[in-house]
Amino acid sequence: MKKLFELSNKPEKLVIGLMSGTSVDGIDAALVKIKGNFTDTIVEEIAFENFPFPAGMQERIFHLFEDATAKDICHMNFLLGGLFADAAIAIAKKAGIPIEAVDLIGSHGQTIYHIAEALEGDIRSTLQIGEGAVIAHQTGVVTICDFRTADMAAGGTGAPLVPYTEFLLYASQEAGIALQNIGGIGNITVIPKRAAISDVIAFDTGPGNMVIDAMVSRITNGSRGYDNNGEMAATGTVCREVISHYMQHDFIKSPPPKAAGRENFGQAFSDAFYARCQAHGLKPEDIVATATAFTAETIGYAIENHISQPVEKLVVGGGGSYNATLMDMIKKRLPNTTVCVQEDLGYNGDAKEAVAFAVLANETICGNAGNMPRVTGAERNKILGKICLP
Repeated sequence: MKKLFELSNKPEKLVIGLMSGTSVDGIDAALVKIKGNFTDTIVEEIAFENFPFPAGMQERIFHLFEDATAKDICHMNFLLGGLFADAAIAIAKKAGIPIEAVDLIGSHGQTIYHIAEALEGDIRSTLQIGEGAVIAHQTGVVTICDFRTADMAAGGTGAPLVPYTEFLLYASQEAGIALQNIGGIGNITVIPKRAAISDVIAFDTGPGNMVIDAMVSRITNGSRGYDNNGEMAATGTVCREVISHYMQHDFIKSPPPKAAGRENFGQAFSDAFYARCQAHGLKPEDIVATATAFTAETIGYAIENHISQPVEKLVVGGGGSYNATLMDMIKKRLPNTTVCVQEDLGYNGDAKEAVAFAVLANETICGNAGNMPRVTGAERNKILGKICLP
């Protein structure tokens, strides 16, 4: 306990954030220097890298989403913990910093199931794997994991959590800002000018890259996992009939708070989307263009229908921000909004979520709540995560 007390009172910390998202394209690792906490937080990014999973690992993780035994999940929890630990050690080495000098690790882990809708007894639930105790043991660094569970225990949706860190890092007295992350799932955060933390609006908008990636993988028989720079979509023609059909999806129409995952837009959805595109006689490039336009449309719909104030500036981050065709579609869908990317503000769009979990780990160790009840629907503010000692 003495070690935790000393760590919480340290004015400046070296923290590693670890993240694997719904696209399962590897482990994002960010090493940052954090000064202060809560609204005094200052973050300096030192190093970032995405570490691809070993060959065959992505397929094994995808298997967990659909048809896994308890034995599969149990084993993969510890196996992934070791891979997350390797990523933490590697990012420290890349920065030329001994892992022993790192103060704290915040690991989101790998979500394998997320039930945001209340089931029997109003229970919401989630499961992230990548055992924090393994990370702490193999790195020798205090590790915080399982950030979503405390919010969901209090009746929240457990996501999105990044808006809390966005408020700490982006809130301004001079101007409001909206931030759209496009990972496997899309999510938006709106921070009004001179906002208090209770003024922030955030929710998942729908699929980000998830459906696009699924279409590319299917069309190329798995030889390609994504549409590089939107090149396939750029040569295709969008089918508006398909988009109109899927814009009636319950998740897209429902008001916030809400969180999405593979349960909403995963394999079953992608199979149906592909079949409908084929029924309309679409060529492969048309299918990818239509999936890309669908993501752009969900973002535009969310801004127009679920946010009361005008969004004058939208800053896009995540892997989708590097898809030129998707970005062009978003700009055309929102002609009265200035659309830019994280790099235009001097930030690394790829590192955003990994940095966020480093910041959340710092908030936890400092005893600060890291959720936003207005965003997730939780009954109250909660300190997030489980602390694992080396």
